[in-house]
Amino acid sequence: MTVLSLDALLNLRMVWRQAEKRVVLTNGVFDLLHAGHVAYLEQARTLGNILIIGVNSDESTRTIKGPLRPLVPAAERAHILAALRCVDYVTIFEQPTAEALVLALKPDVYVKGGDYAVDRSPQTIDEQRLPEAKVVRGYDGDVVLLPFAEGRSTSELIARIVQRYGKSDCP
Repeated sequence: MTVLSLDALLNLRMVWRQAEKRVVLTNGVFDLLHAGHVAYLEQARTLGNILIIGVNSDESTRTIKGPLRPLVPAAERAHILAALRCVDYVTIFEQPTAEALVLALKPDVYVKGGDYAVDRSPQTIDEQRLPEAKVVRGYDGDVVLLPFAEGRSTSELIARIVQRYGKSDCP
């Protein structure tokens, strides 16, 4: 749908509160969009009326993923995500974690994948790896971990491309 600044989303957030809309927020790098991402976002959308995605900036992606990432610039990743029917709004944020974004928007539901669970148990959140959970609980929001799609990750996709095409064999 739409890529907006945080300030623009904050203005809309006031309207949504008055209209009693349930806001769902998730965030991530979303470097190479794949079926696992789409299924995850479709599930997240069912948890509320409005789905917002926070996309890590290029600099914060390098901080998290290393100097070779992202493969796709943040503005393009945001544009691709905004084109998905299940997504209402996308914003780009600069920090390595989404704590400030969560605190500003105060979504009713904060969603992440099951890879943020302790021992892949959706009932136990790894708060060391997911500091946003503490922020959400601080204002009585809900944190939901959706099942992790085994075999569907950007890292695995990159590894498969390198294995099949090598560094010099790319067409």
